[in-house]
Amino acid sequence: MMTTLTPKRLTLTDISISIGNGLTALHTMPRVSVSYAMVFVVFGMILLTAVGAFGVSPMALPFAGGFMLVGPILLAGYFELARLQERGQRPDLGDAFRAFGRAPAGLWMLAVLCAFLFLIWITDAGVLYSFTIGGTHLSYDLDWLPHQGSDVLAFELWGALMGSVLAYMIFTISAFSVPLIYEGRAGLVQGVSASARTVLGNFLVCLVWGIVLGSVIVLSILLLPVLLFTLPVMSYASFALYRRAFPPQPQ
Repeated sequence: MMTTLTPKRLTLTDISISIGNGLTALHTMPRVSVSYAMVFVVFGMILLTAVGAFGVSPMALPFAGGFMLVGPILLAGYFELARLQERGQRPDLGDAFRAFGRAPAGLWMLAVLCAFLFLIWITDAGVLYSFTIGGTHLSYDLDWLPHQGSDVLAFELWGALMGSVLAYMIFTISAFSVPLIYEGRAGLVQGVSASARTVLGNFLVCLVWGIVLGSVIVLSILLLPVLLFTLPVMSYASFALYRRAFPPQPQ
């Protein structure tokens, strides 16, 4: 029987402590952490290569930002690694992938919602792209953004504004519900409700955390090798912040 979930008050100090915990976790589990991140790096490399090949390089930022819409579900593997490390075990890469096999149905339902919002976001970004930039061929280079005209900058600005709304919606309902549901401490409705209450009840702290998390991950996707290290750190930090909001239940 699931108990009432009452989040603890969070402070900005909790963010710094959680990031420190993330760095410690990466230092403790470097090989498995980086190996799991490699999956996302390879996928990102394929995506950015395709974006450049089709000459729609400004879409790189919307796709990178879109990761924040589906990322909370995909990071369940890191949450499992963190759980096992808490217990003093030595997890391997298989544990990260097996996390999806043991995921409750509620987590998959949340994943479908996140995927749906991701499709909405990419579709809207594509429509905005066609109106602001059109058919101009723009290959992908590391320094493409500073050398583009006002049409590209306008697309990125308006795209960022639209994306931030969807990202905040996903962050509100998933930031704490994913680990709660994954650990079996809540069902879908109870987990989403608890996550929303935590984010809205700690609005400033969670806003800062969301900005830090989103900025680090999006920039790291654009500089892919960096993602090998920042993705594990921020994932473990997310789990650590969840632990500070919802401490483990006494056995």
